[in-house]
Amino acid sequence: MEEGLLCQWSVFRSLLAILQWWTFNVAVIITNKWIFQKLDFKFPLSVSCVHFICSSIGAYIAIKVLKLKPLIVVEPEDRWKRIFPMSFVFCINIVLGNVSLRYIPVSFMQTIKSFTPATTVVLQWLIWRKYFDWRIWASLVPIVGGILLTSITELSFNVLGFCAALFGCLATSTKTILAESLLHGYKFDSINTVYYMAPFATMILGVPAMLLEGSGIMDWLQTHPYPWSALIIIFSSGVLAFCLNFSIFYVIHSTTAVTFNVAGNLKVAVAVLVSWLIFKNPISALNAIGCGITLVGCTFYGYVRNMLSQQAPGTPRTPRTPRGRVELLPLVNNEKLDDKI
Repeated sequence: MEEGLLCQWSVFRSLLAILQWWTFNVAVIITNKWIFQKLDFKFPLSVSCVHFICSSIGAYIAIKVLKLKPLIVVEPEDRWKRIFPMSFVFCINIVLGNVSLRYIPVSFMQTIKSFTPATTVVLQWLIWRKYFDWRIWASLVPIVGGILLTSITELSFNVLGFCAALFGCLATSTKTILAESLLHGYKFDSINTVYYMAPFATMILGVPAMLLEGSGIMDWLQTHPYPWSALIIIFSSGVLAFCLNFSIFYVIHSTTAVTFNVAGNLKVAVAVLVSWLIFKNPISALNAIGCGITLVGCTFYGYVRNMLSQQAPGTPRTPRTPRGRVELLPLVNNEKLDDKI
């Protein structure tokens, strides 16, 4: 009886973790798109900077004040030699994601972001000459094919938004690859990652945001009919960005690796559906099919990675195949989570 209750509680806890993760992820994406499209606040650098500031404050409160997670101590020298380069790539990744949201629909942006597994594998193969099982390469075929079909049939195609999303995939892959060497010896969770990287990202982005977008923001404040209510929404998106990172920590500790992978791909489908219901961007049948093929390919890729990670010792395996749930999570936001801050 007790075992049955524990099993039911475990299932309920996993579902609750997934739902709150989906909620925060979709809320961040939709809010950002709303800021760019409905509020006419076309300043992606400043929006990203607000996210970094809110995430820095939130991580400090979570670790130092509420003590929800123990602080992983990093030597001052390592902060500049290891954390700072990671923060720079992390900053570029988030900015490119917000730039793409300004110019292309959420559905198209999310589909392109699903290209991250392919860019990660190709970069590791080209630069690090790493071996990958043929099943890994096979799982990338539907991802690439689906994105090609989606791009060709996208009715709201924008070159700048497409390139920003595509280079965002490269930035995410670079961040994940660099983490293997730069952060060797440190076992970061999502909260500690934000605690160290978000302040650096704020420092990196603060000056460019003021120089490039400062005058435009002042003009926007003078011409917008409801600037203060709009500013509340903008800063609320920053709070949601931190909540998303915290929800990632919760869902990892409440689900299995396979569940996490499947839920991540279903989350993209939920984000696409909700964004379409709100913004009514046109989606053709072939475009929807391409998006579906991409998500199936991502799910298959995750399944293959997990299957190879379960191989017996001594069996040839894909290099750096994640061995546990935490390793399945890219350093901050993932390929699925990198749209988090």
